[in-house]
Amino acid sequence: MELKNFKDLIKKVQKNDSIKRVAVAAAHDEHTLEAVFKAAGDKLVEPVLVGNKEKIEEILKKLNLKYEPANIINTESDKEAAEKTVELIHENKADFIMKGKLQTADLLKAVVDKEKGLRTGNVISHVAILEIPAYRKLIAVTDGGMVMYPNLDEKKQILENSVNVFLAMGYECPKVAVLCAVETVNPKMPETVDADTLKNMNRDGEIKDCMVEGPISLDLTFNKESAEIKGYSSPVTGDADILLVPNITTGNIMSKALIEMAGATMAGMVVGAKVPIVLTSRGASSEEKYLSLVLSASAVK
Repeated sequence: MELKNFKDLIKKVQKNDSIKRVAVAAAHDEHTLEAVFKAAGDKLVEPVLVGNKEKIEEILKKLNLKYEPANIINTESDKEAAEKTVELIHENKADFIMKGKLQTADLLKAVVDKEKGLRTGNVISHVAILEIPAYRKLIAVTDGGMVMYPNLDEKKQILENSVNVFLAMGYECPKVAVLCAVETVNPKMPETVDADTLKNMNRDGEIKDCMVEGPISLDLTFNKESAEIKGYSSPVTGDADILLVPNITTGNIMSKALIEMAGATMAGMVVGAKVPIVLTSRGASSEEKYLSLVLSASAVK
């Protein structure tokens, strides 16, 4: 199966057996609460609000949103809010986390804490899912938000993290393009060597539940005809689900370029911890936050 757009993903999440609970850290943010309550109204999530209770109540009143004040978990600082959301996961009172009005570093510090955090031993990476008008289905870009210059082992884990997201969305064998500037292995371009190694790991069964192709350039990834002209034969050409980029700069620029210049819509989350984490920028629109909630709810195990 494949999801053509976010509407397909929303419908899939609405069919889940249970509504997932999201713990919102520092929930005193207007765009965040708009997104959370839109998702709640669409029967996609159940919110658990953590943060400055007075500010949260003010925003709820301003937006005319109903939520039992007694259920708001008041905290005195962003650090405490982050720690409390992690605690809610351990207590099985929430299924995933959303970042509200606090610094990313404050939330991640609580997530990666060795004693009380949510680490699994895996690399924690960012997955952006994009709906692009010029492409017939949803596509992922990873990692444009967490790991700056991943080595081979980190790339393998980033790839596996993204594949797990697609498996959770119902895909059977997502197609992964390991992006490079060229399609041939060149020792002077280390990312091409890594791409070839990842492909062979997949062929040998070390990387499972997906089809990996690389090194492959962006044009061949999207355009099967161009690939055929160049003599590049692969089921991934023109049909990729996941774009694995060589570094954070490439992924960040690619996602933003698709949004700003190609009219793409994006959802993003952090994976590799015990639960998904909605980690959008503080300036993200309500729509991006809403779609990121949908994506994370779909990835909850």
